[in-house]
Amino acid sequence: MTLSLLHVHPATGTVAALTATGGVAVGGYVHHVWRGVGACVTQGRVTHPWYPDGVRRALEQGEDARGALARQVYADKGASLRQCLVMDARGRAALHSGADNLDTVASCCYPGVAAAGNLLASAKVVEALAHAFVDTCCSNADAVRQGATPEYRDDYEAYLLEGLIDALEAALAEGGDVRGTRSAALRIESFSQAPLDLRVDWCEGDIAGELRALARRVRAPAFADFLASLPRR
Repeated sequence: MTLSLLHVHPATGTVAALTATGGVAVGGYVHHVWRGVGACVTQGRVTHPWYPDGVRRALEQGEDARGALARQVYADKGASLRQCLVMDARGRAALHSGADNLDTVASCCYPGVAAAGNLLASAKVVEALAHAFVDTCCSNADAVRQGATPEYRDDYEAYLLEGLIDALEAALAEGGDVRGTRSAALRIESFSQAPLDLRVDWCEGDIAGELRALARRVRAPAFADFLASLPRR
């Protein structure tokens, strides 16, 4: 009962995820990213917290997203209750949406960018999420929506944090989680800086605004200098 977005840049190994839901503390359970390897979101009517361990092992062993996901689904007797989105290091996405998830269930997948959700106000929610991200980050956004390889703007990684929040705002404008969206989180991992992990565990007001306020604190000189000083490996 969540909406999520995954992004992988195959050339740089940068990986990002954004997740929002009507429940509490979504950042602690749903999205998982591994620079240079790929990413996974595990959500649905009943989240399975151990899917990511198996997905990561499979990706590290050379499986593509489809194969890594298939292993988890095959071994899960409760797979009908799950929704899981996986993206591998080449930006290829695979999705499982079990039959027992609650409507509206939807997804939107392009090279390097994919979104999925369940218990949504409408299917337009995930379309808005993915399209806004593509518009912000790609110079060939229309072509990407037709399946073309993304051409990322030269400075897009410098504004990736804000791009994720912009995408969330677009999804919320379409209704988000049908229960209301109460928690949101994002994580970015790359080889050029220390990880960014921002979370709003509960909000009864403007959740995108709360996340944006955190982003401004991250961008403030004191924290930006601290972040730049951290080891990258």
